[in-house]
Amino acid sequence: MDRYIEYALLIIVTVIIAIAISRATRKDAKIEVNKLVDFLGGKNNIISYEANKSRFMVTLKNISLVNKEGIQKMGAQGMVEIDNQLKIILGTQAEVLKKYIDELK
Repeated sequence: MDRYIEYALLIIVTVIIAIAISRATRKDAKIEVNKLVDFLGGKNNIISYEANKSRFMVTLKNISLVNKEGIQKMGAQGMVEIDNQLKIILGTQAEVLKKYIDELK
């Protein structure tokens, strides 16, 4: 009987840790989104955006407002600029960032 109590406590602690990690990750993603939006010249500078696997593609009103160095420091693995469009390779964060930008708009 004592083993069942130990297992139950272990499961409860594991669930609590998983919830804490999930919430911390969500907060970090929101902070990253705010940084990314600022580095892209603010939400009013963003015309459209989409995420495709590891790439985040954004069309901007004024590309000169972009802080490319800030985006690189944020963890971008690469960036391509074509006219007023920027393609940023962000890895697995691209889809998460798109979701949170959707919430900002």
